[in-house]
Amino acid sequence: MSITVLQRAQQRAGALGAGLYAAVLAFALLAVAGAVGLGLSQPWLFPSLGPTVMLFFESPGEESSRPGHTLVGHLVGIAVGWAMLHLFALQGLPPAPVGALTAGHVLAGALSVALTSLVLVAVKHQHPPAGASTLIVSLGILSSPSQLLTMVLAVLLVTSLGWALNLLLGQRIRA
Repeated sequence: MSITVLQRAQQRAGALGAGLYAAVLAFALLAVAGAVGLGLSQPWLFPSLGPTVMLFFESPGEESSRPGHTLVGHLVGIAVGWAMLHLFALQGLPPAPVGALTAGHVLAGALSVALTSLVLVAVKHQHPPAGASTLIVSLGILSSPSQLLTMVLAVLLVTSLGWALNLLLGQRIRA
């Protein structure tokens, strides 16, 4: 079995080497997503991508870092967030962070995370950053159909590039 780039970085510089490895790759991957967003004037960079990318490069062997877990997790989170946004009739209100938090936002946010967690555990595809995706949607931060499509496309881009980078650098990751 050959040694991976991450293992080499850890051997040479310990935790700092592993941290630098993750930092460089996270920067590169999020910069690509951000550049696509700038080019398309769409939100291709949003908060839940940060912890997703950190999992890819800090803990590539963890189950929650697998591409399948990432895709299912974010898709479930986005769908549940959208359902809670509509269930609590929040789609016409300003997003919670800028329009004042309401009781409906609190219920939608709490229930969206609870249901996302329940579904992901039930289907055995846990991906904790999906909790942020569901909050982003249920609190109305990104909620229009074009924004939700952009979120899905950004997750697909980041997941495929993250998986490719890990494979290129010697990490063998199950889908």
